Amino acid sequence: MLSEQVVMTETRVLRPHRHLLISGILAGLALTTPVFAVAYWLTVHVGTWPIVFGVHLLAVVVALLFVVRYRRTRVVVSPYRVREYGFLGHVSEISNSDIGALHMVELYRDNELDTQPNLFILDRSGTARIRLRGQYWSRSDMEDLAETLDRPIATPAEPITLSELRSSRPEWLYWFERLPVATWL
Repeated sequence: MLSEQVVMTETRVLRPHRHLLISGILAGLALTTPVFAVAYWLTVHVGTWPIVFGVHLLAVVVALLFVVRYRRTRVVVSPYRVREYGFLGHVSEISNSDIGALHMVELYRDNELDTQPNLFILDRSGTARIRLRGQYWSRSDMEDLAETLDRPIATPAEPITLSELRSSRPEWLYWFERLPVATWL
């Protein structure tokens, strides 16, 4: 019974940055409020406002679905495994014994001098199984993950660009990041 309690306390749940949810909600409100206000104003006198109300209601339901998906996004790490629950419902998992290495790469942000950490969890063959990007996860979460797994993090001496990572380690990137044209969109 005591060992079960120890395992429970060693399990950590990592969540994406909260400010992303708040920014998304504020952006959605800033975009939709004026549009629907004008649509109501134009249709209330004609009597077609129920159509606008239906579209508005649909937009609210879609927004709530996005909030629920965001709230379900997490990484659960224990000394035995890492399990990522992605935004679109995809679940990735790797056991600690199958992990080959942890690499923290500082990537330059697009058109900026700032960098963001990217933690790559590689299996024994060198394939990236889970990736924590600095846009969504904090550096301290990445370090907590390594601490919980009791694994060292390999870190290159210098930050690199996405193009440099694409040419040196394309297998670490998402499929759309391997295509230079797709990253311009």
